[in-house]
Amino acid sequence: MRTIADYAQALEDGRTTSRAIVEACLARIADPAGEGARTFVKTYAEPARAAADAMDALRRAGRAPSAYAGIPVSLKDLLDVAGETTPAGSRVLADAPPATAHAPVVARLLAAGFVPIGRTNMVEFAFSGLGINPHFGTPRAPWGRDPTNPEEGRIPGGSSSGAAVSVADGMALGALGTDTGGSCRIPAAFCGITGYKPTARRVPIAGVLPLAPSLDSVGPLANSVACCAILDAVLAGAPPAVPAQATLAGLRLAVPESLLADGVAPEVAAAFDAALRRLERGGARIARLAVPEFEDVYAAMATGGLTAAESFAWHRRLLAARGAGYDPAIRVRIERGAAIGAADYLDVLAARARLIAAFDARTAGLDAMILPTSPILPARIADLAETREYNRVNMLSLRHTTLANFLDRCAISLPCHAPGEPPVGLMLMGETMGDARLFAIAAAVEAALAT
Repeated sequence: MRTIADYAQALEDGRTTSRAIVEACLARIADPAGEGARTFVKTYAEPARAAADAMDALRRAGRAPSAYAGIPVSLKDLLDVAGETTPAGSRVLADAPPATAHAPVVARLLAAGFVPIGRTNMVEFAFSGLGINPHFGTPRAPWGRDPTNPEEGRIPGGSSSGAAVSVADGMALGALGTDTGGSCRIPAAFCGITGYKPTARRVPIAGVLPLAPSLDSVGPLANSVACCAILDAVLAGAPPAVPAQATLAGLRLAVPESLLADGVAPEVAAAFDAALRRLERGGARIARLAVPEFEDVYAAMATGGLTAAESFAWHRRLLAARGAGYDPAIRVRIERGAAIGAADYLDVLAARARLIAAFDARTAGLDAMILPTSPILPARIADLAETREYNRVNMLSLRHTTLANFLDRCAISLPCHAPGEPPVGLMLMGETMGDARLFAIAAAVEAALAT
């Protein structure tokens, strides 16, 4: 069994129990040879066991709240859970008042019977695509681990680093992450799983510690397109269901040619090209497309854009009081927002509205844009200790994914590398509010890549 639907069917058939699934996840978290200690900042071992037993009892009585009741999931450390602080991967909020209510997305998962297994580690305050956290350690990506040296490894991607590793290592069957510039999709790509960024307005961000509310979204990470679709529906308050698969033949997909011109690792280019050939053999129509709006997006973000301005607005008082406790790499990124004036901020908002309209017009005849999720492979953690290299690799990791956030699109990353090869994500970018259609397209692409 691999997917949420597989486990749901096994629960329905009586071939397993929620308690058995939860115990298997907890065992992986507790394994001293694994990544559990770096992946989770808090584990809900006893509450998860109690919830699993309750879901098993409800299922026996024919009263399970959904087909997915009893499935264990992880929660990113910036989601409010009633009675707990919301540290967001930082030490400076350790003594903050506890949340008085669950974030709506957490409440919706609980109502459907999902079992939270723990809070996952993340980049401090979600402000990086690398996954590094000096306060709680950095969970290692599955690829390139040295079992004899726990300190040697590669970045998992961020900011939802622990979320991705929790799924990749079987410590949860799904994970809740957030995505402001790629924070669900980059970790999914680096860890060889699937990650989804919804059209932001579909899923509430109340009770989620903000990075940049104009761009923030809450999305799932899991082992398949269908897994992400099920979780996304729950988060959006819709009936969960496995998406219907689109017909691959005739799909109109466009590759933005400028993004593949330079800076793409040879392994990424090879895996992506192989994926395109496979899709074309299945009948997809793939065209190269010039997208000048992308360069304008980068220009609008060059001095920090919406993310720096909005994050500084939230952090400025906390920085004044406890700035010394921040990760320096994160603090300097937030403080860029201090130099962005009101007129500059309004200019970025105006540019965003203009570019969304232009991009919508340019892509009106397409089913999706298709491109590598990240142009690079996961870097070695040890190679990013120097600030300049950290910033260079971070900007590269975010280069493709951040476009969907700025342009208010939905997007998904799914693995496209062959077994045994370095992890490479393939990203599909759909239309604004075209989430159902994108899941159908992604399901077709996933099936074609599996053959």
